Amino acid sequence: MARTGGPATGDPAAAPGALAEERPDALTIRPAAPALGPLIGALGYVEGRFGHSAELALPTGGAQLLVNLDEDALSSSPLRGADRRTGGAAVQGPYSEPALIDPAQQRAVVWVAFRPAGVHPFLPTPVSAVRDQLVGLDELWGTDGALLRERLLAARAAGGPEACLRELQRTLLRQARRPLEPDPAIRHAAALLDRGTPVGEVADRLGWTSRRLSRGCAGQLGLPPKRYARVRRFQRLLRRVNAGRGAPDWAALAADCGYHDQAHLIHEFRALAGITPGAYAPRSPLDANHVPLGG
Repeated sequence: MARTGGPATGDPAAAPGALAEERPDALTIRPAAPALGPLIGALGYVEGRFGHSAELALPTGGAQLLVNLDEDALSSSPLRGADRRTGGAAVQGPYSEPALIDPAQQRAVVWVAFRPAGVHPFLPTPVSAVRDQLVGLDELWGTDGALLRERLLAARAAGGPEACLRELQRTLLRQARRPLEPDPAIRHAAALLDRGTPVGEVADRLGWTSRRLSRGCAGQLGLPPKRYARVRRFQRLLRRVNAGRGAPDWAALAADCGYHDQAHLIHEFRALAGITPGAYAPRSPLDANHVPLGG
């Protein structure tokens, strides 16, 4: 499957510049349409060839739209449970668990990384309905979803990756099921949770009951607030690990990132990554949520 971490940071709230990355094999941009800016952190086109046979994709709490232009298939496999398989265009809902993915499906991929609650206007269901799921666009958008891959292939053939991304943005504008205005309260809640603010304090700041906060987060972020906070704390930890030099000081990182102690960090790392902190070796610091497995 394609980039499960969204932008290189894996941060669903990340907002790159007008052109964050441009290489012969990758193009990452922010939306050109002003209406999409509050909803999408980045979108891009990437090509790659990898020597390993499988990857762990780590949860970020964000949602993505993925289109495989190399073959008409996408798949991911949770460490427990049934494989998820779709055609070549799909929405990946917010993940709260690790999954195994096939690097062969990353040879030519178009992706959209949504900001917190950003995918909500494009779904006919609450975001919680696609939590921990890979759902084909044909199921969500009908015929338009089924035809998107062919339209992007035609756009790439005519004008390269840039034309492909322009066509994708036009499609998103057409497919909006709700007003393209993120709920400011949910966005504020997400920002507070991302910074480590306790869930009860977030509800108090919004003047909401805990039930209302849980309902709003599930419906628009896709995850209950406590689960979202756990995943975002894990992402804060990964950013610190990949920004440092030398061997990580896990005890210090535990204190800095909001874990009770090093044992708590290790327990959470196993739960959210499926591996121990010592086994964490990402594809690169910029691909912190992709951990190669096998040869």
